Amino acid sequence: MLELSVLVDNNTLIDRYFQGEPGVSYHLQNGGTSILFDVGYSDVFIRNAEKMGIHLLDIDSVVLSHGHLDHTWGLYHLIKLYTEARMEKVNCDNPTLVAHPSAFLTRTVDGIPEIGSLISEDKLSCHFDMRLSREPLWLTDNLVFLGEIERTNDFEAMEPIGRILRDGTEEDDYVLDDSALVYTSPKGLTIVTGCSHAGICNIIEYAKKVCGDDRVVDIIGGFHLLGTSFEQLKGTLEYMKELQPETVHAAHCTDLNSKIMLSRVVDIIEVGVGLRLVYE
Repeated sequence: MLELSVLVDNNTLIDRYFQGEPGVSYHLQNGGTSILFDVGYSDVFIRNAEKMGIHLLDIDSVVLSHGHLDHTWGLYHLIKLYTEARMEKVNCDNPTLVAHPSAFLTRTVDGIPEIGSLISEDKLSCHFDMRLSREPLWLTDNLVFLGEIERTNDFEAMEPIGRILRDGTEEDDYVLDDSALVYTSPKGLTIVTGCSHAGICNIIEYAKKVCGDDRVVDIIGGFHLLGTSFEQLKGTLEYMKELQPETVHAAHCTDLNSKIMLSRVVDIIEVGVGLRLVYE
């Protein structure tokens, strides 16, 4: 069984007194394994977790979908939480940090000097056991980090987002580190995304390939359908209409127009901070 709680999203559920911000953070519980997927932009994920009764000092893994600020800048606050707990002799685990090897490279856009992680890989390795992988990495028997997503269609991930500094050379940033988690069950796949810079359809296809299952129970997370091109939205709608997942929880970087269009072909369900989902 997988239990998923939304700690950070752009929205909060109506009449639920949490805080939202443009970012993502989900808490996942699979059997005895506790995973934090992305950490948002600030310490909001910690405050929301406290209100939801979720204990972040005993997580086994921190998984990053990619390196952008709205998914990684909360790392500073998580490190503070763990450091202060250790100073006070409070029991806490030493979580593993899982990400693509490019997740911590310097990124710029429109004159902004850094939109990637504020904390370097070297500094992070002082606080976490690092597992950086381009290949799929199984975290439990039923939960896999996809690593680098194969990009196979001709309508997604066509445009770079700013620039990235790789091996001393600046180049267009196609966010190759963008990844996702997949939960496998007897009913099919549940796919958990951050922003889907790799393309939500590319992610689904790669998840099906890695897991050897074409059935999709749910997709939750950002779809990167924000002021998107006609070609990308059209391709996504055609793909989703054929795929027919049981439900879709489009969140974060999915604009209203895209949600309305998606609702015509799939069952769209609202997402906000405070949402709890259980998958058998």
